[in-house]
Amino acid sequence: MTLTPADRAFQVDLRGLVDLLSHHLYSSPRVYLRELLQNAVDALTARRALEPDAPADAFGIRLYADGSVVRVEDDGVGLSEADVHTFLATIGRSSKRAEGIAEQRGDFIGQFGIGLLSCFLVADEIHVLSRSARTPDAPAVEWRGHGDGSYSVRTLPASARTRPGTTVTLTPRSDAGEWTRPAQVRALGRHFGSLLRHPVVFDDGSGAGASVNPEPAPWARTYPTPGARSRALAAYGQEVFGFAPLDTIELDLPAVGLKGIACVLPEAVPAGRRHGHRVHVKGMLLSEQADEILPEWAFFVRCVIDAESLRPTASREALYEDDTLAAVRDALAERLREWIARAAASDPELLGRFLQTHHLAVKSLAVHDDEILRLLLPWLPFETTDGHTTLDEFARTHRTVLVTSSVEEFRQVAAIASAAGLGVVNGGYTYDRELVHRLPEIRPGASVADLDPATLTAHLDPVDRETELAAAAYLALARDALAVFDCDVALRTFHPASAPALLVDSREARHERTRSQLAREQEGGLWGDILGALRQEAPRAQLILNQLNPLVRTAVAIDEPELARTSAEALYGQAALLSRRPLRPAESSLINRSFLDLLAHALRKDSSLREDS
Repeated sequence: MTLTPADRAFQVDLRGLVDLLSHHLYSSPRVYLRELLQNAVDALTARRALEPDAPADAFGIRLYADGSVVRVEDDGVGLSEADVHTFLATIGRSSKRAEGIAEQRGDFIGQFGIGLLSCFLVADEIHVLSRSARTPDAPAVEWRGHGDGSYSVRTLPASARTRPGTTVTLTPRSDAGEWTRPAQVRALGRHFGSLLRHPVVFDDGSGAGASVNPEPAPWARTYPTPGARSRALAAYGQEVFGFAPLDTIELDLPAVGLKGIACVLPEAVPAGRRHGHRVHVKGMLLSEQADEILPEWAFFVRCVIDAESLRPTASREALYEDDTLAAVRDALAERLREWIARAAASDPELLGRFLQTHHLAVKSLAVHDDEILRLLLPWLPFETTDGHTTLDEFARTHRTVLVTSSVEEFRQVAAIASAAGLGVVNGGYTYDRELVHRLPEIRPGASVADLDPATLTAHLDPVDRETELAAAAYLALARDALAVFDCDVALRTFHPASAPALLVDSREARHERTRSQLAREQEGGLWGDILGALRQEAPRAQLILNQLNPLVRTAVAIDEPELARTSAEALYGQAALLSRRPLRPAESSLINRSFLDLLAHALRKDSSLREDS
């Protein structure tokens, strides 16, 4: 295209810039309307600074879309011809940097001077008609920008626009109908501008304007009673997020002009999963996925906030990480702590429902927060040998609270420990073991210790001497059969009698045996020397047979060596399965082999009995 004398070229490769905007800066072409609304709001803010005594409803924004054009008109400060040449031709410049406004930039949403160019994501031509409010008799100025990188500027009579302000008109491309249809423009206006403080009206060509933001933010309204306010905030949270909140927490930080609500999720979420929060800056929606506004432990809430002093990134779809954002994050975290503390002090029913749903989130907070630990540790549920109960209740019935290091260790010993009167807490879940060890800080008389296998075996009753001697031959064969697993065999009595055997084998013991085995395999090599230097007496697992169990009493009386070995292997395999820990390949092989050998023995015996009869 040959440029006419009135045409000028942008001081940038426009096609390359639009590609950059669409693929790397903006998440969707729909942001074009947000950018236009944002420019209009900033223009109104500047106009209000020029005319602070004007009526509150004197200035507004009007949206228009009829399928052929999209138009955004504002009653803002407007642009002069010099402004147009300066701010609509050079990328990176912004009218917010103009003399007399720079010191007020904190009052504006946009600060990057590229917002208007986002319209080229959906249009090949942008038409701007503006008249400055700074000079009473200022002429109107027309600017036309084209997708090929050219633009033109004309000065028009003042009558071309009778009032100060700006009108931006887009001629959509044929492939942009998804974003420029009247219904979509109205929906986008509502989506981005529902909390704007200036009136925004939409017209679809019928002449009947409809307000985009008919009401102020719900937290800015007045209500007849606190209950009505609470219900209104909960209803707004449900409208925004699609769930009925367990409770709503009002957020108010006057220092940064922040207001909003946090909605407590009614269902548990995986630990560490961070939900996006809906963040508005000066009423304009910035992001629906701003997870940086709250700390990681606060994954049990979703927030809607509107702030004055938070800085958006260049795309205006996220928050700039600075000292202000860090201070806001800390202050909002404190508001959540205060809500938990109030619930603990005055609303046990709400606290119970909250903890039942979000106990993991609270545990993660209690690990690092002494106040929450003091308030809520007595209320938090734990898996124990007395069932799911609170530590406070559990400590009342057990002088010493024992805690396992893993879930599999707890499952291995729970039934026997309960029968022996030992109080054991499952410490294998996230945060649980650490929290149990902090119990004495809340209950000074409580005693907490890690469960040691020796502690459990010490509570199992020995058998009498005659029974031990009678079983000596079987125990010797059993130890020989299980030597490959570094497993000793002992005979004791314990409850429940239905449990034939208990395999006591800690994770640390298995790790040490694995290391020792590796050292033996690497004998003579460099790694063998290193591991050998670390070698200790490898701890052994222990298979404890229950003399109270009828099957065990039958097994220890077996006088056939091979059958005795097979029965010992079968008892080991069954105990290993009950421990619910991962089986080693050799253990899986042993379980299969012992089962088949016992089945073969039973079949041979049955065949022999039939022949005798």
